[in-house]
Amino acid sequence: MTRTIRRQPRRMGPARTALAALSSVALMATLSACGGSASADEADALSEVSLVFSGALTVCTDMPYAPFEYEEGGKPTGFDIDLVRKVADSLDADLDVIDVSFDDITSGNSLNTDACDLAISAMTITGERARVLDFSSPYFDAKQALITPRGSGLDQLEELAGKRVGVQKDTTGETYLSDFAPESTQVTAYDDAAGLQAALAAGELDAAMLDNTVSGQFVSDNRKLKLAREFDTGEQYGMAVKKDGNIPLLRAINGTLADLREDGTYDKIYGKYFG
Repeated sequence: MTRTIRRQPRRMGPARTALAALSSVALMATLSACGGSASADEADALSEVSLVFSGALTVCTDMPYAPFEYEEGGKPTGFDIDLVRKVADSLDADLDVIDVSFDDITSGNSLNTDACDLAISAMTITGERARVLDFSSPYFDAKQALITPRGSGLDQLEELAGKRVGVQKDTTGETYLSDFAPESTQVTAYDDAAGLQAALAAGELDAAMLDNTVSGQFVSDNRKLKLAREFDTGEQYGMAVKKDGNIPLLRAINGTLADLREDGTYDKIYGKYFG
């Protein structure tokens, strides 16, 4: 069951996305030192999942980011939360959700200081992040989306010249605009999706670039907006654990994801949030 939502002070920092790949390695390096074999105690440590708090899987996420993670009736819910609850169930553990800044997750701070066991926050797997985190197998494919006001005539990147475009800070959307939008595009970065959504709804922006997985929520919340275009950036989301510090939990996550796909549970959870 879900026990609670705890919050830590937010800091400005990177948001959710960028391209690349991952690799969770170093098991053999951990098992061997100077060419020797691991002791029985070391082998046990590598096969047993250890948790920050006994009996509970403590999970860091950055809310709100509907439909992946948000509060409903004071409790955490969303696609990511439903998935990670299955991981907790596989460990016979309660689920304890902590709301932290996305920067604390992507920097490795929350996991590597044992504030939580696992992070899930619609986080794209990137090479840079994999240097400080160990990622699970990918569990979701995403693209970038351009959101514009209906009737604005803004449907192409070339039409953003001189326009005010909002992004979430240090995301693939920001990178994509930097690489492909006209040089005169005025890009404003927001710390979280809520700030970006509010600015767009208030007319402070001419457009926004964000993950297509949350763009539908923006449009459904404000019928004056439309999804102008999607861009296939090859992004994939992953859960993350402490760097080189929790291989057994990483195995448990990957095993659960494989089971959910095989028995159809993943598709049911997907359908619940994305239709």
